[in-house]
Amino acid sequence: MFEFRLPDIGEGLAEAEIVEWYVEVGAHVSLDQPLVQVETDKAVTEIPSPKGGVLIRQGAPAGDVVRVGEILAVIGEPGESWEPAGSARAREIPASAPIVGTLPEAGARLGAPEALPVVRRLARDLGVDLGTVRGTGSGGRVTREDVESAAGSGAERAGAEERVRLSRLRRTIAERMARSWREIPHVTTFGEADASRLITMRRDVAGRAGTPIPVEALLVLAVLPALLRHPEFNAALEGEYLVLKRHYDIGIAMDTPEGLIGPVLRGADRLDLRSLSEEIARLSEATRTRTVTAAELSGATFTISNIGAVGGGFGTPIIPYGTTAIVSFGRAQDRPVAREGRVEVAPLMPLSLSYDHRVIDGALGRRFLAMVVEGLEDPTPLAG
Repeated sequence: MFEFRLPDIGEGLAEAEIVEWYVEVGAHVSLDQPLVQVETDKAVTEIPSPKGGVLIRQGAPAGDVVRVGEILAVIGEPGESWEPAGSARAREIPASAPIVGTLPEAGARLGAPEALPVVRRLARDLGVDLGTVRGTGSGGRVTREDVESAAGSGAERAGAEERVRLSRLRRTIAERMARSWREIPHVTTFGEADASRLITMRRDVAGRAGTPIPVEALLVLAVLPALLRHPEFNAALEGEYLVLKRHYDIGIAMDTPEGLIGPVLRGADRLDLRSLSEEIARLSEATRTRTVTAAELSGATFTISNIGAVGGGFGTPIIPYGTTAIVSFGRAQDRPVAREGRVEVAPLMPLSLSYDHRVIDGALGRRFLAMVVEGLEDPTPLAG
């Protein structure tokens, strides 16, 4: 039999949550056939089978967490069974003897309902007494669904409350946001750009190209000159050193039903408008379908957030940990503006720039934002 242990599937990840098993225990699986879907801190990934055979054991049920290096699956031949190394049953049987039977029920030995540690922890979080829960899992094991069902019944009896466990992605987002807010002294400065020429140019370029131009592509091109002029915004603070990045990998914050996800445009300074548009479209589709890879979700040197796509205006964006700044762009809306003594109507785009006050002062923040505004109001060079 082959013990398949969870590999590090990218960027030094420590664990993954089981989303769905594609193969049931006892079923045949072929080499490279999709075996299980897992969710890491950054993405949902399918893991293929490393060999052909029969799935003898699933390392954990859907909803449970498996750490890198722990057994994810056991694959063998029809009729084989498996015991974990070091178990009481395994120690009783000589190495040369065939292994038969099943792992003794931990719950039966302890006089308590059998449940995996993660399920017991969930029960504690939800205030559910496992002794009152009837397990529907294999051998009467209490599953996550059993605990959630018991918690839901209790909530119905108690009144208008519902406890909804955060998804793994949402828990990761919460942890990272809290760390950034806790450790980085944020300052946010605001500005507005007259987007009249930007809107016209985007429409004209799209017409000539015969394909839509994502506004994010233009926003990236407007930000890049300011990053080149002011490298403190494309940097990372590491102890007593400010690491100025000479590569421009721009994170694009995207809203998804599961939460905010930020795929990264590698080498954005080397891409023209058309290439940026194609890459943003590709990353957007991969993010929407949760096929974006862990590598594509890490390593941003600066981040832009188009909150205008969801109707947003001004905001206070939180700086991604490991960077020094982020800028959000709101929806351009018609507003009265004064020009040469006249009041006119123009589409004004709100901008909100958050930066790390440990390395960037207010005056520098204003200069950076003014340069971005200038690029948006005179977008001719952006068309390339």
